[in-house]
Order: sequence, then structure tokens, then C-alpha cells
Amino acid sequence: MPESEIRTYGNWRKPSSPGIGRLGLGGTMVLLGGMAVVSLTFMASRALGVLLGIIMLLILAPLQVRDQHGRNGLQWLGSRMAWFRGLTLGQHLYRAGPIGLLPNGGCSPPGLLAGVTLHEAVDGYGAPFALVVHPATGHYSVVLSCTADGASLVDQAQVDVWVAYWGQWLASLAYEPRLVAAAATIEAAPDTGERLRREVIGNINSLAPEIARDVLADVMREYPVGSAEITTWVTLTYAAEGKHNEQRTPGQIGDEIGLRLPGIIDGLIMTGAGPAEPATVGELVEMVRTAYDPSVSADVGFSRETSVDWENAGPIGAVEAWDHYRHDGAHSVTWTMTEAPRGEVFSGVLTRLVAPHPDIVRKRVTLVYRPHSPGDSARLVERDRKDALYKAQQSRLGQARDSVELSAASQSAREEAVGAGLVRFALLLTATVLDGDDMPKAGAAVDNLAATARIRLRRAYGAQAMAFAAALPLGLVLGDHLRVPRKVRRRR
Repeated sequence: MPESEIRTYGNWRKPSSPGIGRLGLGGTMVLLGGMAVVSLTFMASRALGVLLGIIMLLILAPLQVRDQHGRNGLQWLGSRMAWFRGLTLGQHLYRAGPIGLLPNGGCSPPGLLAGVTLHEAVDGYGAPFALVVHPATGHYSVVLSCTADGASLVDQAQVDVWVAYWGQWLASLAYEPRLVAAAATIEAAPDTGERLRREVIGNINSLAPEIARDVLADVMREYPVGSAEITTWVTLTYAAEGKHNEQRTPGQIGDEIGLRLPGIIDGLIMTGAGPAEPATVGELVEMVRTAYDPSVSADVGFSRETSVDWENAGPIGAVEAWDHYRHDGAHSVTWTMTEAPRGEVFSGVLTRLVAPHPDIVRKRVTLVYRPHSPGDSARLVERDRKDALYKAQQSRLGQARDSVELSAASQSAREEAVGAGLVRFALLLTATVLDGDDMPKAGAAVDNLAATARIRLRRAYGAQAMAFAAALPLGLVLGDHLRVPRKVRRRR
């Protein structure tokens, strides 16, 4: 590639749904079915037919109203009703510890993490790693701790190579047996200096001069001040059931995943993720404990041995509000991405979004990927192309956005035909502060960072506790925890 040519990336698009106007496929089916019922009823009784017609219009009216994030009125009403129901039942409150409501008197993680358990397995090299078990969905997750290479003082050609290998690694996940989802989490927090202290103490020579030891002591004391620590995790989530619905025990799943982990880790080397190794049970416990109570980060220190177990990794108390989440001595707000960058972007479009920020104590950005199988990819891109063509032909004059959607859908179909993978992705961002009065500043900072990343973020209103847990590198797949089936949500 010539040095003057700068590589750009894009062609992200939401799957389209055929239908009349903004109704989508589900609303269109309701409209056509309702018209048939009203017509038959009108033949028998005009008054009853008019009444049914009015009821049908009242049902379809919320589907026609959509906000800037693409949510219709029915979704808005449903989220409000679910929130007030949980508020009435006290589901927004969590109390643990000796005076809490848990039978064992512990402080286990709340919400969707309440039933999660950790098991220890062994990989192909004999090293232990943590296997996260999600009984509610039958999923098993393994977390990889990465030491990502920074982009500072790196040639753009090398960055393009990293991006290409990352795309290839994501495409290869479609061939990974039983894989449900993958996630990459980047967490920025103040550096406690524990890693530097551990490294220095582990390499001090007892015969070194006293002045050298004094210099190293000053380095351990002064260097971490004002610096930030960036931690990277890659999470892989597998399903326990196979094609024939056979059930497997955690030990069997752990043995199977452990044998494939070395190959998966080798594929991450050229992506810029740096050296990666499976996270142990102690590391995951410390990560969750620090996420719910950032004030203990200096005590936890991400050590290899920990005295905290999973039953005490959660907060003592937590309160979920409509627009934020309070846990122990911290306040967090979680956003979800509702629109990917339009047009073409450069490889560093998310650099400022994941970088440390002075107004945010801890910032966690999680990219969730759900790869499609090769067969599903071919079927989906062809369906999206036909849906985009249908929408473009609905208007006599035609709209520029419909033409762009049709062009993007056609390009995706061509790329899939030559071997490219198809991956669904989402983004979660959690900002944590220690003082509730700092939340407006953190919110303003996130709004500015979203603008630089050319993405549209929406606060997870009424679901802050769930979104906070999903942003943690533990392998939660939110789509499988919802009551509305996935097929219905896709075709709304």
C-alpha cells in the first residue's frame, strides 16, 4: 500500500426490517391482520367494526413514534412499566453482609450475577484458569487477561496490520464450536502502583548498593502518582448444549475449552492484544470486587493470591435509580451504543473514548461481538439486501439514505460471498465516580467523547444495574436474559 494512502473503515449497518413505513414487519402483520378482522366485523356490525378499528389504531400508534435512538413508543412504555413494577417490588434495592438478606451473610454479586459461579479448569499447557458458569442461560465463559500494545509511536502500517488480524480473528470465531459471544473490555483507572511495586520488589538484589535501593524506593513511591492503569480483557462465552441438546458438566466444558485456548490465544498475538493468558479465579474475584467498590483497589492490588472469595466479591449495599447506579461508596452510569459511526472512519476513532479521563475515576468500555455461522451469514446478508431494495423502491422519488443502505447491503453481500465474516456488535460504556455530585461532569465528558468517536450513546434508563453487570468481563449475554424472544425483537 502506498505511504500516502490512509486506510479507512466503515459499512456498519443495522439489519433492516421490511414493512409499511415505520411499523416494521411485526407492526405490518398486525395492521394487515387487524384490517381483515375489522372488515369482517364491519359486515356484521358497523358499531363494533368502528370500535375495533379505533382499538387497532391505538395499538399501532406507539409503533409509529420513534425517538432519536430508534426506540418506538411501545418499547418506551414497556420499559417504564417494567421499571415501576420492579420499584414497587423493591427490586432496585440490594442489601448484603451480616445484616443483609442473604442466607449465608455474604456479599455475593447482585442482579444477573447472583447465580453465577466460578470453577477452576486447566488449559492445554496445564495452567489453571477460571470458568464462569451462568446457570440461567446455560453459558460458560472464559476470560483472557491481555497486555495490549499501545498505539503510541507505532507506524500506521503496523496499526492497519493489527486491525486486519483483529478482523480475521473475529471472523474465525464463527467456526469455534459452541461459541455464543465474545467481548473485549478496556478499563481505565488510577494506577495504584501495585504492579510496579511487585515488579521492583521481585527483582531487587540483596547485594545491591543502598543508594540504588533508595532510588528504587523513590520510584515506587512517586511514579504512580497521577498516572493511569489500562487493563484489557477478552471474554469468550460458550453454550453448554450442542446441536443434539446434549448436556455437559462444567468439568467437561472446562476440559474442552482448555484444549482450544492455546490456539485462540495464538490468534490474538498479531491483533495488538499483546501477551494473553487465561484469568484465574482470584483475578476475576478481585476485578469484580474493585468494580463494585473502587476504594479497595489499592488493597486488592490485582495480586495472584487473594483472601476474597466469590461470595464476598459484591457490594454490601446497592441502589438502582432510573438513570444511575449506586454501589457501596461509588456511583456509576452506563450507556449503550444505539448507532455506529456513519460513513468511513480511521483506525483511531475510539482512542479518546477508551483513554483515561480526569473527570471519571474508572471508565469501562466493552465491545460485545456475536458472530454468525457461515450459513447464517449468507442468509442474513441476502435478506438484508432484499429488505433494503424493498424500502428503496417504496418511495417514487427515492431517498439518499435508502440508496446508501442499499449500496451498503449489496457491498456486505459481495464481501460475504468472497469469504468475509458477519458479526453483530454492541458497545457498553460505564463511568464510575466516587462522589454523586461528580456525575454531571462525568456525563458531560462521556457526551463529548461519544461525539469524537462519532457514535450515539443512550443511557440505560431503568436498567443500570443490568447494564453495569453486562459491561464487566464475565460473559453475560443480555439478549438471552430478555423475556421477548430474539426473533421477535429483530423483526419489530
